[in-house]
Amino acid sequence: MPFETLTGKLTAVFQRLSGKGHLGEKDVDEALKEVRVALLEADVNFRVARDLVAKVREKTVGSPLLQGLNPAQHVVKVVNEELAAVLSGGEHKLTTSPQTPTVVMLVGLQGSGKTTTAAKLALHLRRAPSRPQPLLVAGDLRRPAAVEQLMTLGKQLDAPVYTEPVTSTAVKVAENGVKRAKELGLPWVILDTGGRLHIDDELMAELEAVKRAVSPHEILLVVDAMTGQDAVQAATEFHQRLGLTGLVLAKLDGDARGGAALSITAVTGVPIKFIGTGEKTDALEPFYPDRMASRILGMGDVLTLVEKAEQAIDTEKAQELEKKLRRAKFDLEDFLEQLRAMKKIGSLNQLFDLLPGIGGLKKRLAEANLDEKKIRRVEAIVLSMTRKERRDPDVLNGSRRRRIAQGSGTTVQEVNQLLNQFREMQKVMKQFAKSKGRNVDLARMLQR
Repeated sequence: MPFETLTGKLTAVFQRLSGKGHLGEKDVDEALKEVRVALLEADVNFRVARDLVAKVREKTVGSPLLQGLNPAQHVVKVVNEELAAVLSGGEHKLTTSPQTPTVVMLVGLQGSGKTTTAAKLALHLRRAPSRPQPLLVAGDLRRPAAVEQLMTLGKQLDAPVYTEPVTSTAVKVAENGVKRAKELGLPWVILDTGGRLHIDDELMAELEAVKRAVSPHEILLVVDAMTGQDAVQAATEFHQRLGLTGLVLAKLDGDARGGAALSITAVTGVPIKFIGTGEKTDALEPFYPDRMASRILGMGDVLTLVEKAEQAIDTEKAQELEKKLRRAKFDLEDFLEQLRAMKKIGSLNQLFDLLPGIGGLKKRLAEANLDEKKIRRVEAIVLSMTRKERRDPDVLNGSRRRRIAQGSGTTVQEVNQLLNQFREMQKVMKQFAKSKGRNVDLARMLQR
């Protein structure tokens, strides 16, 4: 994630604090100075960094809690609260219009990821309990490839897309798109618009005309999280011209310093509503200030991890797996199912970012070369086996292992390593079966 460097520096500061039994004013001031430098190096707006540190100092220096058993934890708690406050501001959820359809208008600079975000948002809406079907409207006529891209994404998602020839106008496309949604009885319209510079008065005027024509209930600015303080300036200008209701931080999976994410709401007053965590259409997460603050401080985000697991894990399969574990019948087919479920939840780095206290372990795992390629090789090995071999690995003699290695593009040594690791896993599963689930109920755990 883009806060990895910032998280590492803040964690180091707090670890030094935790090594002291008593914290005086000088200790806190030195720590907060390092926090301020870390924020500035992460490209956080200097006023935001200054105000955050001042508020933390006000709530910690002289506090009776600093005389407690673990004063360092009190400092971390206050930093967490103030960081969440910086990220807060306004309504973070999409709201529906009293009149159907609810129109969501996406705006932003060129290359910010609006068209992809439109598809991601359509999938997000469709995953709601009522499973509403949104209409995607291709309003970016200045870039013909954008219309084709949205049509392709719509086809992948099986979502309707409204288009017109590029000789039409942005206002007509928007008006006719909303009219089509009404005819089809669709509750949501997601309007993609052309990318433009916020200093281009003619293009900004076109957006204002579109706004007047369809009265969007939500106007979301899609911001490239890797553009730093330029994103804050762009958000300010767009908000002044259009009256933004929210922000979408795209490309938050990149290696940028990410300071814009910490500054943008505090400077503009516009709430972040979604974050993009990858290129796939399911890589869009609702934004929660408190959860993001916890991630930045290396405290994980268990709630988001659970929500991702609920989406990825089939309840019936989880219950069947529990029965197999109780009978000590866990085989390579079950292993493959769990591997695929984990891949649906996200990449290893994304999973590590959501786990509390994983910072040091994440580094060690990286040094151990536990990467996505290795997981894909494991999957290839298992898929190269027959169903009988997956269900009964004991039949895998030398010739079978050579065939599997050749079929998966790996070596016999890698096949042997996997089988040895699997046998170790089976031993753990047998211990689980002997305990008769007294300490662990896997099905319930996976469903929470």
